[in-house]
Amino acid sequence: MNLNPASSGSTTKRILVACIGNIFLGDDGFGVEVAKRLQSRTPRPYPPSVEVVDFGIRGMDLAYALLDEDYDALVLVDAVPRGGPPGTLYLIEPDLEGLSPEKGAQAGTVALDTHSMDPVKVLAFALGLGARPIHTLVVGCEPTAILGGEDDIEMQMELSEPVQNAVDEAVKMIDSLIEQLLSNGVTPAAGASSKTNDV
Repeated sequence: MNLNPASSGSTTKRILVACIGNIFLGDDGFGVEVAKRLQSRTPRPYPPSVEVVDFGIRGMDLAYALLDEDYDALVLVDAVPRGGPPGTLYLIEPDLEGLSPEKGAQAGTVALDTHSMDPVKVLAFALGLGARPIHTLVVGCEPTAILGGEDDIEMQMELSEPVQNAVDEAVKMIDSLIEQLLSNGVTPAAGASSKTNDV
């Protein structure tokens, strides 16, 4: 798939694919693994207006990227526990209407957390700093388990088999989203569900 501007019909639309997660917490590293897969492909399938960034757990970096750069769309890639079978992929359009500067200020401490990142809270923080709302989609994967509780003695740096197997499909999903965003924008496909905010 070669999504160059000429074939997509757009030369100016800027898209950020923000992959997030903690590689030391098992399946929470899903977004980081997807970033590696996207960034390692040659030749580069996306035009220069599409940036793929591994933010890991650096919530402040993501917030300031949204503040400083004039993106038209944001695709977040993360492990998303929603109760489905492990490895299930979700396309979610978060409800960002309830995010306010006040909630963003409260979310600032979460954005600074060195162990994890809640993407919706980071978005709230960015809006609180003055970033403009942009079209946001989440490509999420159901984890087998997210480590990090008090009972987790050892860190785990590998994805579970179902989540590892979902990485290739996630890349295909992101390719399709980028193609649609570069042409006319995109609406979540049937079966995708909105995620409510818990900021």
